[in-house]
Formats: sequence, structure tokens, C-alpha cells
Amino acid sequence: MRSRYTANALGQWNHLWATWHPRTRPDIVDAQGLEWTGLQVLATKDGQPGDTTGVVEFRASYQAGKRHNVLHEVSRFQRRAGRWMYVDGNVE
Repeated sequence: MRSRYTANALGQWNHLWATWHPRTRPDIVDAQGLEWTGLQVLATKDGQPGDTTGVVEFRASYQAGKRHNVLHEVSRFQRRAGRWMYVDGNVE
């Protein structure tokens, strides 16, 4: 989760694409025009070395133009070939 947030903040779309589960990822990944300003991990479930799935609840602050917003999401991850992949999430 933290690496995906950092990739968003730095505009590293290739990392976002590479860590998105192939079953659910879009053809193109970008979020130009947003400035990410903070990440707060609220809760986690599973996602330990022996687990195959994990859930992360977080709030990510961002600015779009002069407007400040917060994305509150519960994200689901799955381990695939030894790497954690973002599957999908529910926006709260």
C-alpha cells in the first residue's frame, strides 16, 4: 500500500500498473493533476508473509487544483508470484 501511494505521489505509473492485479487493472494507469499530500493507514487484515490475501483501510489526502480532498478506501490485495498485487477497493 505504501509503495503504491508513493508511486502515485511521484507519478510512477509503471509501478502502479505492475502492482495492479492483471484481472482488474486498467489498460492505462495515471492520475495526472492530483498532488498527493498524506497517507494514513487505519487498519490491516492479513497480508503477513504466510498469507495469500490482505486488506488495507486507508485515508489518502490529495489536492486537485485549489481543492483539498481525502480518499478513504478499503483495498484488497492478493499475493501473486510472490508479490502483493492490488485487486480492488471500496471507497468509503
